Amino acid sequence: MDGHDLVRSVRTVGSAGAALGLRAVRAAWRRRRTDAAGLPPRGAERARVPGPVREAVPGPGGGVLRFARSELRILVAVNGAVFWGWDGAEPEPSYALAGRCPEPDPRAVLEPDKDGGWRVVAERVTVTVSRLGAVEIATPGGVVLRRDLPPRWWEPVGGGDARWMQRSEVAADARFFGLGGRASGPRLRDGSYRLWNTDPRRPFGPGEDPLYITMPVQLVVADAATHLVFHDTSRDGTLTLREGQEGAGSGHDRAGASELRMDGGPLRCWVVVGTPARVLLAWASLTGAPALPPAWALGHHHAGWGLGGEQEVRRIVAGYREHGLPLDAVHLDIGHHDEHQVFTVDRERFPKLPVLADELRREGIRLVSVVGPAVKAAPGNAVYDSGTDADVFVRDASGRLVRGVVRAGESVFPDFTDARARAWWGRLYSERVEQGFAGFWHDMNEPTAFAAFGESTLPRSARHALDGAGGDHRDAHNVYALCMARAAYEGLREAAPGERPFLFSRSGWAGMQRYAGAWSGDVATGWPGLRASLSLVLGLGLCGVPYSGPDVGGFDGSPSPELYLRWFQLGAWLPLFRTHSNPRAGRREPWEFGPEVLAHARAALVERRRLLPYFMTLAHLARRTGAPYVRPLWWGAPEDRALRDCEDAFLLGDCLLVAPVLAPGTERRTVRLPPGRWYDTVSERVYEGPGQVVLEAPPARVPVLARAGSVIPVRGRDGGLELEVWAPVRGRTGGGLVVPDTGEGGEEPEAERYVARWQGHRVVVTLEREQHPAEPPYPVRVRGLGAPPAHT
Repeated sequence: MDGHDLVRSVRTVGSAGAALGLRAVRAAWRRRRTDAAGLPPRGAERARVPGPVREAVPGPGGGVLRFARSELRILVAVNGAVFWGWDGAEPEPSYALAGRCPEPDPRAVLEPDKDGGWRVVAERVTVTVSRLGAVEIATPGGVVLRRDLPPRWWEPVGGGDARWMQRSEVAADARFFGLGGRASGPRLRDGSYRLWNTDPRRPFGPGEDPLYITMPVQLVVADAATHLVFHDTSRDGTLTLREGQEGAGSGHDRAGASELRMDGGPLRCWVVVGTPARVLLAWASLTGAPALPPAWALGHHHAGWGLGGEQEVRRIVAGYREHGLPLDAVHLDIGHHDEHQVFTVDRERFPKLPVLADELRREGIRLVSVVGPAVKAAPGNAVYDSGTDADVFVRDASGRLVRGVVRAGESVFPDFTDARARAWWGRLYSERVEQGFAGFWHDMNEPTAFAAFGESTLPRSARHALDGAGGDHRDAHNVYALCMARAAYEGLREAAPGERPFLFSRSGWAGMQRYAGAWSGDVATGWPGLRASLSLVLGLGLCGVPYSGPDVGGFDGSPSPELYLRWFQLGAWLPLFRTHSNPRAGRREPWEFGPEVLAHARAALVERRRLLPYFMTLAHLARRTGAPYVRPLWWGAPEDRALRDCEDAFLLGDCLLVAPVLAPGTERRTVRLPPGRWYDTVSERVYEGPGQVVLEAPPARVPVLARAGSVIPVRGRDGGLELEVWAPVRGRTGGGLVVPDTGEGGEEPEAERYVARWQGHRVVVTLEREQHPAEPPYPVRVRGLGAPPAHT
């Protein structure tokens, strides 16, 4: 027995309460015994490298290179993405990809290169492979963006999955971003980052890693170009990063470097090169277009673990109404379940839930239900009984049901990597729809199972279908939440075919945007947690998940009025705008923090409501282009090194720059501007970028700037759509896209393109059409005409 585990067991019993604590101790020991019996022992290993190249076999879009001890498949797709896979690894099957692998580029041809190597030349990229298996990705002009050194495998002598390691080099000026939701980003500093979806088991801040959503997706931004690299394996691994340094040592540049170590799985990779916008477009074409949210999901959400019942929900809604605060959704956490059991309702506290949902809907407010994957293992529980009959729960290597402990007690877990289980689970959402719920919030789906020590998840030896491939939890863990989201999304399409499914998830993996957005999980209350909230949203957006947001105010503590207000003001500019906390953290309604906070929170909510048409347009553009709503300042100017290091402000679409307050006592703050002219949206003062400026940030607002020439759809005072136009620089044109969508149903209206230009002494706005420009069908308001002189 490990003495440390014994101490943890005793502490768990003391801190978690006797019943739950003892169950967590037993679960931890049971998990350890299960893995000891079900996982093959790790014995002696044999190291292997590819060796010299022996043969080349050209094929569509590239070909196959055969080395002495491995082979490498190279494919350049018609969208410009590059695939390579060692040891016979193919692009499919893959949980990340949407549909079939893209067609190969017929113009990309494998041909001999110097020194016995080979290369594939395509329109947007050149791939070079050395005679020993190093892979270089270069721009058409020959600038090398990354060099992947020959990989190394460690194979068990007795057979089994091989561990592998891939070292890579990038430009000295490059910066790393991505890897899913990271609290310490969005720029990823030197250090190691684990690739294993993890419930940290406590509220987290910037120092916590890993968290709930990890993805082997890096976005590397350098002077020459941006590139995305995705290692398509769901196994546990660690990526170690080291930023480069120009003029290091004797005046020579030190390249940036990464080292990826994986516990198994295929060694295969996708690389996309271009501008950030082009890279995210190609990434979306590979992994799928983001799901389109309904309009109400882009408004304000109120949640709270421990809402007491129907009357408390009515009291909160009445409070929003009485204080003149817009509200679009109320979320019910596990407290509305019967003894925490999924797909049930506590009839004492919520005796007429459908009636409540109908009342709220008439006021424009939707109900959202939490849903976790664990099913209480109790005969008589309808979900457990039907799942047992359908044989959809995860089993161990000996065929026994895998059990874990959650708040409902001893529970079992559906195998979402089995199509039968997904179909069964998807049908369960019809019960939620009948109860009146319009949206769904997936929680505890890493999956989490309480344990006094070790990992708080299923045994690694637990068996999974993996859609016919067969395997264990080592392969299924990271894609578990992705597959759960797929099950729910497809079930909701059946249960409510006329509505857009609305899902957001605590956990996920590459491709999750096809079905769901995300939220931060249990971010710690405090100024570091506020900063981590922005980091998570930016990082997820760069990995293709455009819809996400934090728990405003933090999950665990009682924020000061100043902290709550600044968090609320940040949330008002993020895609998912939700207040939430645990029962011990106090209330999160704006009026609980005093009249000054209430007034400023009301202003933030009113502005969010006014900008809903813009958020809806950004949702459509994310679906069509992969571009996130929330973008780093370097999005349009990745060659600007100063912008690459800015992490405390962001772009909202192409038109707005938001500079949240992330530190206490701040009423003025510096902001580094991207190139172009910018207007303060309150004072209409002009600022010229690039450069650094100082902006006023009083408690009433955070600084927001509009790009000159922007055309922004807003909600007018009569509720109709209006165009807010910021005067372009004289001699130049501006413009913008508008998608006039009511936010209901499955229709996707065409985007309207508007152009703004000076004509004499006035700004004229036209709707661009194929035949000829036309007058806008909406009222137009031009701002910035009487702006004070420019500041730099």
